[in-house]
Amino acid sequence: MKLKAMLVDDELPILNNLTVVLPWEELGFQLVALARNGQEAMERYRESEPDLILCDIRMPVMDGMKVLSEVRKLGKPCEIVMLTGYQDFEYTRTAIQHGVRDYILKPIDYEHLERTVRKLGEEIRYRKQEAQLAEERWRQLTRIAYEKMLYDTLLGISSQSASYMPGDEQALSEGGRYSMLLVDIDHYAQLSMSWNHADRKQWNCDIRKVLEKALRKKALGDGVIAVDGDNQLRHWSGHHAGTADSVDHHYTVLQLREGEWCILIGHADGERWTNGEAEQWKSCIQEAVGGNNGLSVSVVFHRQAMPLSELASTYKHLQLLVLQQGSDALTELQADRTDGDAADRDGVKGLWHALDAVLSALRQLDQPGMKRALQQLQSRYLSGPEAGFDRGEKLVHYMLIHLLREMREMDILAAEEEEDVWQRLQHSVGVNDVMEVILQLVDGAMEKAFSKRSSELLMLSAKEYIHSRLSSDLGVDELAGHLGISGSYFSMLFKSHFGETFVEYVTRQRMELAQRMLLTTDKTVTEIGTQAGYSERRYFTKVFHKHTRMTPSEYREHHVSNKTKV
Repeated sequence: MKLKAMLVDDELPILNNLTVVLPWEELGFQLVALARNGQEAMERYRESEPDLILCDIRMPVMDGMKVLSEVRKLGKPCEIVMLTGYQDFEYTRTAIQHGVRDYILKPIDYEHLERTVRKLGEEIRYRKQEAQLAEERWRQLTRIAYEKMLYDTLLGISSQSASYMPGDEQALSEGGRYSMLLVDIDHYAQLSMSWNHADRKQWNCDIRKVLEKALRKKALGDGVIAVDGDNQLRHWSGHHAGTADSVDHHYTVLQLREGEWCILIGHADGERWTNGEAEQWKSCIQEAVGGNNGLSVSVVFHRQAMPLSELASTYKHLQLLVLQQGSDALTELQADRTDGDAADRDGVKGLWHALDAVLSALRQLDQPGMKRALQQLQSRYLSGPEAGFDRGEKLVHYMLIHLLREMREMDILAAEEEEDVWQRLQHSVGVNDVMEVILQLVDGAMEKAFSKRSSELLMLSAKEYIHSRLSSDLGVDELAGHLGISGSYFSMLFKSHFGETFVEYVTRQRMELAQRMLLTTDKTVTEIGTQAGYSERRYFTKVFHKHTRMTPSEYREHHVSNKTKV
């Protein structure tokens, strides 16, 4: 790591000696500026921002003490060594007050000065490395917080989703918009059937990396200035000096279930993609994921940039579009463009929403809700335009595949049960047969869950309930009642599953939310406490201090000051 040094002395021979006698290259320094008086020194300092200054005290125009004072006013880290032929105590005291690292008398002992510069160089490098590590930790923290916010928002499981945005994304939370692409691997359920959990996890992770690499390449190809490690597409204006005026973009790749990735492109000004632009992004992704791997990939997009509040509904809408793309039924319907098509398309949407209601009830172990959802699904199917038509066969097949995928994600489908379904699908079965398989699968899954009282499913439902209500009062009796079990049984299951008590878990989740908000918003401590479930500031501060050994204000000041130093 090369450091920068500046030399200041009104005596030209001394200035020349300082330049040539010390082995600056060996010491890891580059001489970036020389000055003969204090005023010139300040001009050079502002231009080059050196890490180290060797400065004489007695100089014309502006003396060394004034230089020292002016440099410190600018507030940037810089080590200063004063050179003087005077041993006046007042000079020494003033120098110490302004943080001078050493005070060397003339005539200069160059060996002593070299040792001093070498030692200071090592200290400066160490601080810079620590600052870089702190910056990297900050970037990771803000990226995790940002992705968690988007993930929760897409799934609609957190009421605090829009309350915090990390770092540079703050502007997006206040007035920015997002375009969305949904990437879905065709036939993923069949493709991954023989893989174990580790294989599936690694494969999905690899595809995400392929997507991120393709997005970087596409962004750079569009003339974006740079792409950093947090997927910031830098056309920076305003808050990053030295770059052209343009628009801030931020893209994020999120995986909400296996074989499917949601890509969000942030727009600072609410712009809208043209059809051509959206198709370019779509082609880029399909080529990257499918071209080199022989995979069939569906990519659908929402061109109109939208606020956070619309992400969840748009995500479900794009899932419906994937369903429609995967069905010849829709292709034929769209080709005809008759008045009857609108009713057919409404029927497709109705079936999709009915299936979504079934899955929602299954996730929450809502038995009454499941009965209603199943009745709605049957009613939609029997009354819809798909019933009795061959062109509805692939649509219903796709619904079954979607159901299998979701049940696998919830880990409520045994491998042999899934294999049996695929064996049945290999035969030529009609729409009614496939619909019967769907109804049997759902009914069997709910019956199994309630008959065995699956602890994992119960705790999954409890987790979703907690995270959607962190700002509210929560109690064991409330959760147990929601799940339909006793309070003592709930407490036992919860401790066994999460490794901590209900109160410990809720407190930790609230503290983590509060920490994210302290770091990524300018909300007051009282506001943050309220959103974290504590209506009384004093009690919130007490719990926070017990959790972090700092008060909320100290925590914010500590981390923000560390970032500022970077």
